[in-house]
Formats: sequence, structure tokens, C-alpha cells
Amino acid sequence: MPNNPPPEADFTLGDIPASPPVHYAEQALLGALFLDPHRIKAIGRLDPTHFSSARHRALFAAMTELTPPAPDLHAKAPVWINAVHAQARPHSRGLALSYLHTLAGACPEPAHAPAYARMVRSDHARRTIRAHAELLIQAATDAGLPDPAAVTLRRADELAALVDRLAATFPSHPGSLPRTPAPALPSLQDGPDIASEEQLLLSTATAYPAALPPMRWLRPEDFTTVLYGGLYRCLASLSGRGEPVDKVTVLWEAQQHGLLTAAFGPHEALELLATPAGPPEYWGEQILRRSLLRQAHLAGLHIQAFTEDLANSPHQMITGSRRTLANLTAVRTRWQHATRQPPVARPPARPGPAARAGPYPSRTGAPIASSKPSR
Repeated sequence: MPNNPPPEADFTLGDIPASPPVHYAEQALLGALFLDPHRIKAIGRLDPTHFSSARHRALFAAMTELTPPAPDLHAKAPVWINAVHAQARPHSRGLALSYLHTLAGACPEPAHAPAYARMVRSDHARRTIRAHAELLIQAATDAGLPDPAAVTLRRADELAALVDRLAATFPSHPGSLPRTPAPALPSLQDGPDIASEEQLLLSTATAYPAALPPMRWLRPEDFTTVLYGGLYRCLASLSGRGEPVDKVTVLWEAQQHGLLTAAFGPHEALELLATPAGPPEYWGEQILRRSLLRQAHLAGLHIQAFTEDLANSPHQMITGSRRTLANLTAVRTRWQHATRQPPVARPPARPGPAARAGPYPSRTGAPIASSKPSR
């Protein structure tokens, strides 16, 4: 007997998702303008792109391109609705004249057209902010970009400019902070290459502590591994107090910070700090770049969550977005400072037990040691 798969359930009207509230606001606004076309002068600035439905965009564009009929003619004959239909139909296939009559019947009160227009503008602001937040997330997580930091910061600038423009459009009101729960944090990048770069930063900074004072742009929270961030805090603390920095002093500081465990004891710490290669600034920039992209990813997720919460007003989304982007700006300031800072002059790196080969571009253009083990 053939094993026939069970038939799939038929698609029913119940499977169609419910229309969002803005759909009915758009219908009511267009209906008001069909019933009283001269009210288009009272709805404020509104563009066809503000509408979420392509059909509604075509109808409103037709209304803005045509001259409304005289009131006495409009009251006697359906010249306005016929003219709008003829103008919009080439831009919206399948647009039936009956739908325009449906829109006229969907308007509770034509005098409320300005209120309907405000609803349309508010939802357009929500969709636009969400689209820019998605572009920010995409840039921060796209490993194939040639310069992900530059693209991500450009997306952040575009989002900030949009928020500033919208802030001049929507008035403030009490309770302006959004109450949307914070989204789940993005998972940290991991892998042998990332761990190796953080280890190399620790070992080279221990070997060349003169690089630590100029590297104040790097913070322990920039590290993806908490242990390595703690070890960097030990290095920064010793350097900040003007105390000697070497493998043993860092080991003692790590003990004082409670970083030594059964899995990471003195032997493991000394071994980790014993293989310097390349300038600390280079490895620090790699770590800070990942921190910048991670913060941008988190900012995009937060702003996206604000827009998906329909309880937030435009002003709440604007306020929340500005605060979220301020956190990204703090990391961005450190990144800009790091990439403009000249390297500290030092002697060539000493070969360690795990010698590394292959050129990395240094800040001066000369090749420096690679993190790949030699064969």
C-alpha cells in the first residue's frame, strides 16, 4: 500500500491576519476626502508614501494630482470619485470602483479627516524607524562587508537624522519614555580567532606596558570573554597606579581580583601572557570594533522593539531611540579616538613558544606578526 501523506488543511478566512488599526485610519481618511474633497487642505502635510497600502497610496496620489470639483457639482454627480478612479487605476491593477465607494462608507465623520491624517503620519513614522533599525541590525551583523564599522556607523547616522526630523513633527507629552521590555541580548561572537586576538592583546600589553596609557579607549566590557576582560582590568589597574607590569605582577593582580580558579590557575595565566605578537593597538582595535558592532546590533534590536510595540506613541519611540543611540555614541567616540591614535614605538616582538608568522598590516604600513601558528 502506498504511504500517502495526510492532506493539508484548507486555507480559510480565519487564516488571514487581522488588518492593523492604521488600515482603518487610511480608509477613513480617503473616505472623508471622497465625501468632501476640499478637506484635503485641512489635513496638514501628507504624502502618498505615508500610506501603508499600495492601493491607498495610488488613490491619495491621484487626489493630490487632480483638482476637486466645485461643491455644487460634487453634490449632484460622482465626477470626483470617477476621476480619482481613472487616475489611480493605471498605478493599482485590479482597483475596482466599488472599493472607492466602500472607502466612502468607511468614514465615520468627514470632519475628523485631520485626526485620521495624524494617525497615518504616526504609523508611517513607526514603519520608517523600524526599517532604519533593521538596516542597522543588518550592517552590524553582516560579516561580508568590507568595512562593517563604517557601514554600521553610517546606518546609525541615518537613523539618528530620521529621529531628529521626526522630533520636529510630533509634539512631546507626559510619559514620553517607552515601557517596552528590553529585547533578548544578541549572542556574543565566539570562536578560536576571536579568543586568540583577545589573548594576544593581553600578552602583548603585558610585554609592552607603555601602550596601556594611550589605550584608554579600550574597556574590559569590550571583551567577549569575561575572564579576558578581567585580566585587562588588572593590566589597566597596574598601569594606572604606576606599578610594574609583567607576567608575575599581572598574575598577582588577577589573584586579588578573584580571577584564578581551578580551571584557570597560575600556570594557565602565565602561559597565556607569555606569547606576545604584534602591537597591542592592533589587537585592541579588533576587540573594540567587535564591541562597536555588538552595541549597534543591540541598539537596533531595542529600537525595533519600540516600533513593534503599538502602545508606544511616536514621541515615545523618538525618545527611546535617542537614548539607545546615545549608548552607541559612547562606544563610537572611543572607536574614533582609537583609529586616529598613532602607535607607540617599541622594539620588535619577541618570539614566544608558539611562534606566529604571516603579515598583518600595522599602523605604519610595515608587516607585523600574525596570530596564525607557524608550521
